[in-house]
Amino acid sequence: MPRIARRKSTTKVYHTILRGNDRQDIFFDEQDYKKFLKEIIKTKEKYKYELYAYCLMTNHVHLVIFDKDNMISKIMQSLAVSYSSYFSKKYEKTGHLFQNRFMSKEVESSEYLINLCKYIHQNPQKAQICNVQNYKWSSYKEYIGNKKIVDTDFLLSFFGSDKSDAVNNFVKYTTNSEEGINDYVEFEFVKKMTDEQAKEKIEEILGIEEVRNIRLYNSEIRNRKIKRLKIIKGISKSQISRILGINRKIVERVLK
Repeated sequence: MPRIARRKSTTKVYHTILRGNDRQDIFFDEQDYKKFLKEIIKTKEKYKYELYAYCLMTNHVHLVIFDKDNMISKIMQSLAVSYSSYFSKKYEKTGHLFQNRFMSKEVESSEYLINLCKYIHQNPQKAQICNVQNYKWSSYKEYIGNKKIVDTDFLLSFFGSDKSDAVNNFVKYTTNSEEGINDYVEFEFVKKMTDEQAKEKIEEILGIEEVRNIRLYNSEIRNRKIKRLKIIKGISKSQISRILGINRKIVERVLK
């Protein structure tokens, strides 16, 4: 079956992810992280793109790229091939390091970009590695210090015209752990469940045979049970509402 062509972003900005095959680790030591960053520098020089954010996690990589010359596939292929070659030689590994093709999502608005970069910078904190400020392998440090490989001016422009104020506002916003659109950003990169799969998962987590019986509980118990569903990846609030037979606004309020 031929591959489906990737959708093009009207803004030419993309959120891309490289993930280890079968979620295997792709970074084992500091040298590995540094090597990947060096490969980013090389591809930036070759393909002339701008990088708005990045985060290198143990088994995957997030990048936000402004691909002005429509070279996103070549950029990501170059990164994957060069780093895979290094990794295979160093660890004497065979087979694919990365999972299939890279994942990508078009970034079509400034609001989405701002929230996306917050989500990316908060990845280490969500994974309970360390807080945003202390993680060594993300672009956050370039926004509050000296930029090296990240083009920080564009994102900071949304936080104020004065550079100092913009950085302070960026820090306050990025380190605020309140949830919101960040969950939506994450949801888009998780394999979505069918209603039947979601229903089975909900029944498993809540320990009930008929999920719609949740409507029989008083509001306090009902809401407490709904909150437990936040741990499910690949299920949306509208899907939860539909499966439980509960008004979507109630579900959104409980899971906000």
